[in-house]
Amino acid sequence: MTPSTEVELAEAIVGAQSALRIQGGGTRDIGAPVSGEPVSTTGLSGVSLYEPGALTLVAGAGTPLEEIEATLAAEGQRLAFEPMDHRALLDTTGTSTIGGVVAGNISGPRRIQAGACRDSLLGVRFVDGAGRVLKNGGRVMKNVTGYDLVKLMAGSWGTLGVLTEVSLKVQAVPEAVGCVLINGLSDADAVAAMSAALGSPYDVSGAAHAPSGMDGHPVTMIRIEGLEASVAYRAAQLTEALAGFGGDVNVERDADKVAAGWAWVRDVTVMQGDEGDVWRISVKPSDGPKLVEALRARHSDISVLYDWGGGLVWARVQKGSDVRSTPIDGHATLIRGASESRATLPVFQPEPAPLASLSQGLRAKFDPRGILNPGLTG
Repeated sequence: MTPSTEVELAEAIVGAQSALRIQGGGTRDIGAPVSGEPVSTTGLSGVSLYEPGALTLVAGAGTPLEEIEATLAAEGQRLAFEPMDHRALLDTTGTSTIGGVVAGNISGPRRIQAGACRDSLLGVRFVDGAGRVLKNGGRVMKNVTGYDLVKLMAGSWGTLGVLTEVSLKVQAVPEAVGCVLINGLSDADAVAAMSAALGSPYDVSGAAHAPSGMDGHPVTMIRIEGLEASVAYRAAQLTEALAGFGGDVNVERDADKVAAGWAWVRDVTVMQGDEGDVWRISVKPSDGPKLVEALRARHSDISVLYDWGGGLVWARVQKGSDVRSTPIDGHATLIRGASESRATLPVFQPEPAPLASLSQGLRAKFDPRGILNPGLTG
């Protein structure tokens, strides 16, 4: 089913006799396999309101992300949260939609500065599992009525309702960008350097470390954005401040090269095309290297990428391996897994009993028949 109006979607949900598989552009096949009749939101497309001066945009959930980004780029603006493109990593096709981005709370390297997708979300419209059309929040930044429910829908993966419209705050594209590169650091030294950069007054908008970078060698990346003179000053100050961590420090100021490097981080390009399961693990930054050391001791073939200053660890390991068995506190999601992995391992981090009870209560409230993406939790 591909409803073209909110009314058609509500009627389809009310009339459903079995489970429904909610999807946008089909680019993020994440989570346990969901059976059911597919319901696509791609018919609910189009930008209905865009006010560059107010930094706000409203669009149908099925609007292609590329269309959103092109509309914003024409006015020198962008989505602050830098959403990842999963297609190459997951070997999927299709076109990513803004509703899919919001439903998954898809957030990239700039999250450490600008927040997650949910932090840019001002309002939503959706149809719940009972066929009720609900709206929450507003269309401008000063209207935050019901803001908590707006945030709740981000990352609900279609289990609470089917998004039909989203309202977002956007930001201006900065005048200049630079990236301080430190070559040759160990994982532990890289995390220490990133922590120092993020704790500095130099407004870092990205901090990542690849043990095997684009040239195959370890590289630590610190991004800064803003006015030309400010970027030049901050780059020089960071270069001096980070010199004590060792390694070869230099600054890349070519905007296209910086963008390509951060797209490489954002889309986890280092793991694309390789065999194995890919996990996305959130940990305390100082625990990241210890987690990776434990994983390397158990896996002969492993690939790793650190983002968010070390707080996000991407790890590619052998099929069927559960990284949650390592003795490190964190939160792990199986992003790409073989069919046997997805069928036997919890894809999302198991919730503590009190939180699981709250989640079940919410699903019972918004989807009393349990027909929206059943078995998919997050």
